[in-house]
Amino acid sequence: MQRPRFLPDNMTLLLLGVVLTASFFPARDHVAAFFDQLSVWMIALLFFMHGAKLSREAVISGLTHWRLHLLVLSITFVAFPIMGLVLKPVVLPFLTPDLYIGILFLCMLPSTVQSSIAFTSVAKGNVSGAVCSASASNLTGIFLTPLLVSLLLKTSGGSSSSLDGMLKIVVQLLLPFVAGQLARPLLQAWITKHSQVLKMVDQSSILLVVFVAFSEAVVQGLWSQVPIVMLLSILAISALMLGMMMMLTIWLSRRLGFSKEDEITIVFCGSKKSLASGVPMAKVLFSSSSVGLVLLPLMLFHQLQLMVCAVLAQRYAKR
Repeated sequence: MQRPRFLPDNMTLLLLGVVLTASFFPARDHVAAFFDQLSVWMIALLFFMHGAKLSREAVISGLTHWRLHLLVLSITFVAFPIMGLVLKPVVLPFLTPDLYIGILFLCMLPSTVQSSIAFTSVAKGNVSGAVCSASASNLTGIFLTPLLVSLLLKTSGGSSSSLDGMLKIVVQLLLPFVAGQLARPLLQAWITKHSQVLKMVDQSSILLVVFVAFSEAVVQGLWSQVPIVMLLSILAISALMLGMMMMLTIWLSRRLGFSKEDEITIVFCGSKKSLASGVPMAKVLFSSSSVGLVLLPLMLFHQLQLMVCAVLAQRYAKR
């Protein structure tokens, strides 16, 4: 039986199911503490497996196309945060302070990896460039995101110090990634053969962290703070930001003389934000009472970017 086109992807349906479960049956007390500790180990396992999967050749080869990667990194970690700050007077009247912090946090995150590469492939762009650029974005984000959070949110009381945040990121994310890289010669064949295992760990760790975060948020009164009008406002703001960044990436890539294949890579790597990286980083950088609200804009933006990029990739493919 063919899947109806109006249905979102499976991950989105699972996320929706987790949010609904946490809304009606939030984890409390000892159960919440158990899931919280479990999520820490799941995230460490996730980054270990990503480290084992990513070839060193891909990382090294990325250095040869430095103009493309420099542009993507500049859009991801400079243009996006500036846009978040510039939009503050416009969006803050429609959001709570924690939700605006979520918008700004979204702007500081690295690009996606899997979906950026997949959409670049569908659109017949520079796939090897997308692999290197998205990977570089995520590795750089381990250091830049907590630094940006500290610099841009220090007056909002929304995060810990940059040094503390970076140390936590290094211990919980970077060290497992490096361990995976070191173990790659032993695990490469197994991971290639069992690629679905990585996907399962990827999705289950995100779902677990979202469940823990939303359980805490629901106990703190999340849905009394976020009415339907505010949810629609977040969607509208996400659409505005995504549209602005897509137009900027297209304009810059053409202005700077990149090929059409490189333009595709820049658009899909530069305009997207990673839920897989954002969820564990939010857990490390923000208090448990605010993580649910901080993650809500990212979850909505993530779904919107997948829908828009799917359409855009098909249009590029038909060029």
